[in-house]
Amino acid sequence: MITVPEIVEDIIRKSLFLDQALYQRIINLSALARVIKPEVEKGVMKEIQLGAIIMALNRLAKKTQRKQKNQQKIFSSAPDLMVRSNLFEITLANSEFLIQKQKKLLDRINMIQNYFLTFTQGIFQTTIIASKELKNKILAVFKGEKIIAQLENLSSITVQLPKGTEFIPGAYNFMLKSLAWEGINVSEVVSTLNEFTIVLEDKDIELAFSNLKRLFK
Repeated sequence: MITVPEIVEDIIRKSLFLDQALYQRIINLSALARVIKPEVEKGVMKEIQLGAIIMALNRLAKKTQRKQKNQQKIFSSAPDLMVRSNLFEITLANSEFLIQKQKKLLDRINMIQNYFLTFTQGIFQTTIIASKELKNKILAVFKGEKIIAQLENLSSITVQLPKGTEFIPGAYNFMLKSLAWEGINVSEVVSTLNEFTIVLEDKDIELAFSNLKRLFK
């Protein structure tokens, strides 16, 4: 049988910002309890006292605070943030020739220095994010492939992650939620074990950079 705390946590988890509001103690628990009371009662299929919902919210707030503190402990010191501009993105339908063409592209740009290039291969699509100076070479190499989408005027912020981040739940969410809170759209994310790269439109890069910098203070 599902309990009131389980229903309350499920409701909060579905919201993009309610857990952040609980963590920062900027939301009135009594008012929130009244708002979600019908949904809680529907979940447990009986009438519930408002006090039980407030108690569940209070416990969840403490749990959220512990989780946020653990995420913040990842960055005992501010990580390096590296910004790249003049990027573009192209997404292609996967084909039997893509791997060969990726190798061909790498051979062609072997002598070029200080460029940005990532390949992300999914089940049906492959996305390439690269410096704009490589655009003509990329389009030439992948000529004949089905282009699904192409984005221009992109920049990126790469966060150097400390060792052990891969074992901390919510490490990426810690950063992405902060950007979402500011209304900053993330076009793509690319990661390796200790690097997390966020790709955004040029117009958002300054706000995103200052937001992340403030987050790690």
